[in-house]
Amino acid sequence: MDFGRLPSLTGIEFRLPADAPATARVLARAPNGILPIDSAGVRIGAPTFAHKELVGSYYPFGTKDADYLRQYARQWPALELNSTHYGLPGPATVARWRAATLPGFQFCPKLPQRITHDLALSAVADPDVAAFGQWLAALGAERVGLPFAQLPPTFGPDSLPALQRFLLLYKEVVGGALAVELRHPLWFSSPLAREEVFNLFEALEVTAVISDVAGRRDVLHQRLTTTTAFLRLNAHALDPTDYARADAWAERLADWLRAGLRTAYVFIHQRDPRHTPVLARYLAEQVAARTSHAVAAPRPVTGPVQGSLF
Repeated sequence: MDFGRLPSLTGIEFRLPADAPATARVLARAPNGILPIDSAGVRIGAPTFAHKELVGSYYPFGTKDADYLRQYARQWPALELNSTHYGLPGPATVARWRAATLPGFQFCPKLPQRITHDLALSAVADPDVAAFGQWLAALGAERVGLPFAQLPPTFGPDSLPALQRFLLLYKEVVGGALAVELRHPLWFSSPLAREEVFNLFEALEVTAVISDVAGRRDVLHQRLTTTTAFLRLNAHALDPTDYARADAWAERLADWLRAGLRTAYVFIHQRDPRHTPVLARYLAEQVAARTSHAVAAPRPVTGPVQGSLF
């Protein structure tokens, strides 16, 4: 994820801001009361799986390209599926993905750019949304985690009516959960725009994506709009700040879980894919230490791997 990535971390304050006041209210309304910590779900994943650099370390020696997803799905509980942004894979690919993954593994697909960027939500018609819904159905409800719409930096508060129409259309045609990532600075610098959009998300049960990136600290809004968190964390080659940020996030996730959070998706972005599983395991261990909740994370391998984390 290039969004918010800087060539240098000098002078960057990575401290997590306090939660938005409404976050506590949202978590307090968790249906059926607060879940025990060990029944909540923290799913840590990566944004890609096809990396030959992982063969011999996190994928068994001799793993072929066609088996990358199979090995990924045995090491991770979720995948941020960015390829769907450029187009929905056909039935043969979907069938391969289903065959390569086990029950319990979840894809979090990004909505196609035709919807979010080309049409900027404003001219989206039923067939566009229905096609995505049909694709999710083919993948299978048991394989679908939390789909998300990444809106471009040009999509600002003046487009709130288009956003509302789209969310209502999505709810009607597709149903199911959805997360939305906002990037235009005015969503965060304008108190009115911020309040309006997050209240809309809360009313429609849409999860607000939280992005933790060096160059845009404003998007680290800490405003939960549902009892699901969706975090995209841009990390930096296992710099000491990566570990400090993981510690801070482990503490915050533990607080949210105790307050009523049901599910957290955390996707770690690194330039070098070899760094991603290292930080993922560290974060998983820190969350587990604070909650007594087992969090699946990749482990190095030394030979053929069978079985699953689930």
